[in-house]
Amino acid sequence: MTSLRRDFLKFGAFGLASAGVTGGSLVLTAGEAAAQSAADSLLPKVIDRGKVLVGTGSTNAPWHFEDDAGELVGMDITMGRILAKALFDDETKVEFVLQDPAQRIPNVNTGKVDIVCQFMTMSGQRAQLVNFSRPYYVEGVALISRPGNEIKSYDDLLTIGSKARVSILQNVGAEEAVHEALPEAEVMQLDTQANVLQAVDSRRADAAVVDLSTVRWLVAKNPDRYFDSGKQWRSMLYGAAMKQGDLDWLTFVNTAFTIAMFGHETTLYDAAFKTFFGLEPPTRTPGFPTI
Repeated sequence: MTSLRRDFLKFGAFGLASAGVTGGSLVLTAGEAAAQSAADSLLPKVIDRGKVLVGTGSTNAPWHFEDDAGELVGMDITMGRILAKALFDDETKVEFVLQDPAQRIPNVNTGKVDIVCQFMTMSGQRAQLVNFSRPYYVEGVALISRPGNEIKSYDDLLTIGSKARVSILQNVGAEEAVHEALPEAEVMQLDTQANVLQAVDSRRADAAVVDLSTVRWLVAKNPDRYFDSGKQWRSMLYGAAMKQGDLDWLTFVNTAFTIAMFGHETTLYDAAFKTFFGLEPPTRTPGFPTI
């Protein structure tokens, strides 16, 4: 074992750098290090290109939408910027490729985009077609009502039983989804999400079942209009999708996301979590890992 190798094992890279030990065999630029990845990996190609191509949408708050200034924002958009920050130390070095949800898997597999961040639910079926990153949000369904209603909390709705009227988007299994939480409630299946919420606005429904992220977004932006009834169920994981067969790219993305969510660079994730969900992210405590 060489002296340099012994010193590296003893002190680590930081200790060696502090001691002035910087050999070309030990210290590499990001480009040099990425060049050691598999020849067909996206990692060196993205670095050479100078920007990352992220497939996403523009019409679904709080995940991807245009703000009042016409800027693309949302939690998915933030995850793309987190990746750019990890790649280039510059969150702006990202190009968002707008796409229909049906194009999420085709576009990543044909190379039109490097990665998809587009409120994509992870499933065994989809995982046969793409690689998923570590989850960056736990979605679910939840109850939303009006703050001025006499009946507004989950306990209130449960107590009135069959008198509770609950709206939900029409789909297979909608009635079963409502009855998991409110077994006796009257279910109103409506044709659009806007009409589901309008039923609550007009008091035709006591509450609506929508995505948890939608509840948190609407309550954060309109606290005088909407109320979180305090019930969530049917957990689902959202993750970023990548082409299969590229372990270096997958590992890099997972590392970048983990650092942004649980490590020493949480500023972007935390700000987005508070802005789009109206909540403070949980405090990370040094010590035993909980990631």
